[in-house]
Amino acid sequence: MITRVFSVRVWAPVGVLTSLAYCLHQRRVALAELRGAGGQRFVDRSLLELKMVQVVFRHGARSPLKPLPQEEQVEWNPQLLEVPPQTQFDYTVTNLTGGPKPHSPFDSQYRGTTLKGGMFAGQLTKVGMQQMFALGERLRKNYVENIPFLSPTFNPQEVFVRSTNIFRNLESTRCLLAGLFQRQKEGPIIIHTDEASSEVLYPNYENCWSLRQRTRGRRRTAYSQPGVSEDLKKVKEGMGIDNANEVDFLMLLDNMAAEQVGTSRWHGCGD
Repeated sequence: MITRVFSVRVWAPVGVLTSLAYCLHQRRVALAELRGAGGQRFVDRSLLELKMVQVVFRHGARSPLKPLPQEEQVEWNPQLLEVPPQTQFDYTVTNLTGGPKPHSPFDSQYRGTTLKGGMFAGQLTKVGMQQMFALGERLRKNYVENIPFLSPTFNPQEVFVRSTNIFRNLESTRCLLAGLFQRQKEGPIIIHTDEASSEVLYPNYENCWSLRQRTRGRRRTAYSQPGVSEDLKKVKEGMGIDNANEVDFLMLLDNMAAEQVGTSRWHGCGD
């Protein structure tokens, strides 16, 4: 950005053009020096300074959102919710302005579904906690050890934490921060969240009329495509699920992924 060009004196037109031409020439020379023989541009990283990092992540492995209507159900024992000691990290949840934590209608909905074994639907498992802790350790290696951008301990002046107001996401954030800062902190950890009605970190069909209109009937249209409904019928028959039941491929995928990851043994970090 060029500022205060005319603040000292008024240049003659020829002087302005000459000065601009010289600046452009110097810029071309500098760019040429940064390019190698193959035309690739090289930048001296020692001249660069990291100013800000934004990390966007999802939650770790969880229990399914809805159980499949089968006689033989996968058992989701509450022992799968055991918190690994290395992931324990105290935090407080507030709204975006620092006020009380908003109500979470999603958590109320999930608690209305109890899976076989005793767990609720959509809960972060021990495996999920270990996954997020491992991700935090990767971030620590990048932004604490390799690039000294963050302090080794959590400093509320350096980090702003934002999450959707769903318990598995809040717990995932806790585990990531525990891995990133190795459970060390210099001040309180505040996780900011928003009301469900105005949340923007997930597709909010209730709050966005345009989104609701654009996606209306999309799933029904997808399953009306040639071969899709027939394939779904075959899969449901093979699993002993009544074809009239409202089970689609997304629900099947959700249960399959949750069972494969959430109940397995995670080797991403030590127990």
